[in-house]
Amino acid sequence: MPELFHKPVLLKEVLEVMAVHPTGRYGDGTVGGAGHARAILEASSPTGWLYGCDRDGVALQAAIHKLSSFAGRFELRQGNYADLADWIEPGSLDGLLLDLGISSLQLGEAARGFSLVEEGPLDMRMDPTRGMTAADLVNTASAEELARIFWQYGGEEKSRRIAKAIEHDRPFQTTRQLAQLIERICPRGGRKTHPATQVFQALRIAVNDEIGSLKRGLAGAVKVLRPGGRLAVITFHSSEDRVVKEFGRQLSRGYEIEGDVDVPELRKPVPPQLKILTRKAIKPTEAEMRDNPRSRSAQLRAFEKV
Repeated sequence: MPELFHKPVLLKEVLEVMAVHPTGRYGDGTVGGAGHARAILEASSPTGWLYGCDRDGVALQAAIHKLSSFAGRFELRQGNYADLADWIEPGSLDGLLLDLGISSLQLGEAARGFSLVEEGPLDMRMDPTRGMTAADLVNTASAEELARIFWQYGGEEKSRRIAKAIEHDRPFQTTRQLAQLIERICPRGGRKTHPATQVFQALRIAVNDEIGSLKRGLAGAVKVLRPGGRLAVITFHSSEDRVVKEFGRQLSRGYEIEGDVDVPELRKPVPPQLKILTRKAIKPTEAEMRDNPRSRSAQLRAFEKV
């Protein structure tokens, strides 16, 4: 059984905003290395319950092994957190966590195709048994579509130049082939981060439909939480955070907009569904960022179901 060397991000803050307590029922939509899941089960002892899922079957089996000391107090399934509402009873959870970061296991396994450092197939699927790969995407999409993906999901300023070079030089089969192309176009120039970092991030998001899953998962979270239940979401880049922030704003304001423009005359009153608990996103402390550099871009937002 693989062991996950995983440091859960913003762990203390997650337990606080979710108000984890004994006998509570909780969900972890992205179990990954099981760091948060273990802490939730510990904090909800002796009888708290945890539902969890992950798209990655290898990570899920490792998580089951890691949580074995809590046998009888959790149920884990392989699947997308966007579908949690399909198998968790509506209104049953006291808290739900969505930690949207990629796991250390996935980054460290070259064969998964997430890593810029190790040579591997250009794959990037969270569930390697289904869907298109990153190679499928970069070898078939138009330069215009690739540029949109790189800009929208990665904030890559040279998205058009990179996309045109990919279209000219394809096909690509490995991570190193693509990373080396981008490095030729955008030399590192003393930067600590690899110049292909944002492109790889954008491809991963597109391949796994991460923004679509996030929107569906947030809607499902409202269904499975009981009144007073807490939702905690950890994001790692601006496109995710914008979705979460807008979701909370819409469901907490107490009205709907008829049309595309928000003007008072066109507002339709509706009961608010959420209360925003974090007016500003919670970020890691300096100490946590030193201890876990991967936490530096994490942001935590929390909401309570009305």
